[in-house]
Amino acid sequence: MCPAIGLVELNSIARGIITMDAMLKKAPIKLIEAMPICPGKYMVLIAGEVAPVEASMQAGLEVGGGYVVDELFLPNVHQQVLPAILALTEVEELEALGIMETFSIASSILAADAAAKAANITLIEVRLAKGLGGKAYITLTGEIAEVEAAMEAGTAMVAPKGLLLTQVIIPAPHEDLTEKIL
Repeated sequence: MCPAIGLVELNSIARGIITMDAMLKKAPIKLIEAMPICPGKYMVLIAGEVAPVEASMQAGLEVGGGYVVDELFLPNVHQQVLPAILALTEVEELEALGIMETFSIASSILAADAAAKAANITLIEVRLAKGLGGKAYITLTGEIAEVEAAMEAGTAMVAPKGLLLTQVIIPAPHEDLTEKIL
């Protein structure tokens, strides 16, 4: 897994594409995701070693300029975050379920990282604005006390900035819910 991730969110699709190009040319990083998101914005998500990600982020912010609406540079990202963003997490059993919905992509990634670092949980998914009107959400599972601790840490990371829409914990999800969540 990559030790750092970076995200640039722009309010222009064209500027987003040229920003992505500059980021890729600046340093040896891995492009995780680049796509238009609602409403008419563009997201570039990269990963790699700390220094190259930081250099690529600087290049992206320079090229993006006034079109940048949000950014994230996260060194030492928890090892569960990237697989959850890519929807690659395999979960054997759905225990207590935590769901946190945020107003921004960056805040959702920060919340997921804080949650995974705070408690013994499994991040199921970090859904980034795909069909969500620019919002994002995370789902996680584990024993109820661990889910509560993780949700508290994630909430503490984003609520003070006004970026938390809502968060819920389902202590014992119905068995039919499993196939929709996993």
